Amino acid sequence: MAALRILTPAGGLPTSSGDVYGYEKEALQSIDAEIVECPATEDAFIRAAADADAVYAKGMKFTAAMINALDRCKVITLGSVGVDYVDVAAATARGIPVTNCPDTFIEEVADHAMMLLLATHRRAIEQDRMVREGRWGEGRPQLYEVPRLMGMTLGFIAFGRVARAVAKRARAFGLHLIAFDPYLDELAIAESGVEPASLSEVLSRSDFVSMHLPATPETLGFLKEQHLRQMKPSAIFINTGRGPTVDEAALIKALEQKWIAGAGLDVLAIEPPHPSNPILKMPHVILSPHNASASARFDPARRRRVGQELALVLGGRWPMSCVNPTVLPTSGLRRWQPIAMDRGPNS
Repeated sequence: MAALRILTPAGGLPTSSGDVYGYEKEALQSIDAEIVECPATEDAFIRAAADADAVYAKGMKFTAAMINALDRCKVITLGSVGVDYVDVAAATARGIPVTNCPDTFIEEVADHAMMLLLATHRRAIEQDRMVREGRWGEGRPQLYEVPRLMGMTLGFIAFGRVARAVAKRARAFGLHLIAFDPYLDELAIAESGVEPASLSEVLSRSDFVSMHLPATPETLGFLKEQHLRQMKPSAIFINTGRGPTVDEAALIKALEQKWIAGAGLDVLAIEPPHPSNPILKMPHVILSPHNASASARFDPARRRRVGQELALVLGGRWPMSCVNPTVLPTSGLRRWQPIAMDRGPNS
């Protein structure tokens, strides 16, 4: 038996003909650790939690009850950017660092956001249906109502890594860029060649509004009816962040009543959506199944990062990316990076 035990719920990973945890174990070879599965239920996790030295969080929600059952856990590690399926407040109260993968698949999400922007603007899905349904002659007249993309304005709500990567792509198309982010000073936004703006300015001036807020207790339902009413009737709303950051009932109302022209959505409030969700029948909405981060690189890269974070903490060092860094000074872990990495608690 290994000296260190990493507990994880069974499942939650693509099927593999080889070692299910081969990617994670690459970094764990330097320490005496094993990954141990438990059934993916709250009760089963709690029964197995007492002797876990670390938790690999995947495949289910991790509640306060589950976290409070951990007696000697040094870290809870996620293979995703979002941490909304872990009770971070409960982990913080217990002094347990929670790590994520904030920089592993930024480019994929930025590509996807730009794809949704272009496809909604040029009515790509509707145009495709016209050809397939024998309505060839309807395609050009529809686009006569669509303005040229160059010179239009793209506004960002939150201007983190993904939004900055989208801005680089959008600039090549000749879009004017503005951004609202209450956690960044104006110079940090302006350094990317983007005009800082208030939330109202982003909503009222933008032809495209791209949402990049993470799901936190403070951002749930952030974008409400009062905000959607400020947008142009010709505007398109893009969301590759988290569905619950938007009041979906208000978004449906905005689309039905034509306060805005359309939407490109990779995320929804409830996933997968119920078949009765009106968004599913809207021709001016393009949807994808919360897969903006997916690529051939996605799974190996994020799982290797999980292994790296587990190896760092179980080896006695700070992780690279901790979402609750206030716990680190009293964690007994050693701060080890001599050079700032512009991310995480060591930046």
